[in-house]
Amino acid sequence: MTLSTSGSTLAVRSAQIPPHLYFVASAVFHYLGPAFAVLLFARVEPLGVAWLRIASAAIIFAAWRRPWRFFGRLSAADRRTVVALGVVLALMNATFYLAIDRLPLATVGAIEFLGPIGLAAFGMRSVRNGLALAVAVLGVCLLTQVRIEGQPIGYLFAFLNCGLFILYIVLGHRIAAGGGVAGIDRLGMAMLIAMVAALPIGLRDATPAFAHPLLLAAAIGVGISSSVIPYVCDQLAMARLPRATFALLLALLPATATVIGVVVLRQVPTLWEMVAIGLVVLGVAIHRPEGRDA
Repeated sequence: MTLSTSGSTLAVRSAQIPPHLYFVASAVFHYLGPAFAVLLFARVEPLGVAWLRIASAAIIFAAWRRPWRFFGRLSAADRRTVVALGVVLALMNATFYLAIDRLPLATVGAIEFLGPIGLAAFGMRSVRNGLALAVAVLGVCLLTQVRIEGQPIGYLFAFLNCGLFILYIVLGHRIAAGGGVAGIDRLGMAMLIAMVAALPIGLRDATPAFAHPLLLAAAIGVGISSSVIPYVCDQLAMARLPRATFALLLALLPATATVIGVVVLRQVPTLWEMVAIGLVVLGVAIHRPEGRDA
């Protein structure tokens, strides 16, 4: 089977699955990644973990899609977008790990969600969708219960990560415009660029993992569950969902984390957490797409 044939097959099969299911898959694996990262944090500095995550994902994309074959065919504007996304991915992963090394994950997650809230609000043009956004935000506020604690510099990294997350959504939608498969190929090239861009800040801290096969295996697990599966699912969802709708769906992330906590960790939510999850789901259910955003 040729590369073009396999790409066509992937495009046909991916189009048969509702885009919202891709987002749910992305959300689930988004929170499985940190389970692997726990092992790495005990032996590797945050920037080293970030680079190992990016590098392992980049190698997988390289072996799977060989994205450099498509990069030369892109227009100059599209190539600039891919390069910009690669730099954003490198910095976003680095600031995220630096933030969660200093602040509670719930706090970093709540700050990160401020960006999608802004994008969703910008794209809402109806009273119905404005209500959907308000209900979802209320649910997220109840669920995250942000606490002001941790090192002050941690908040700097958290807000930098928030800004970079906005850029990821915007640039991600641009590379997804050519279709799900084309977006995956561009994403793969962006991940290779991210690996190179993060090299000066992460390679030195990543070196302890090279002497321990278990740490490298954990890094591969982090790369697959945190960067390969979620980012691919994001592309397949972004190709078919307006940007504002995708941003609103990100409200499901805290709810998904709670569900995973129940299933995997047996962490039963409180009554207020169950109410919050209900509000998030209600907000997403109320929302109706209004057309694609630029």
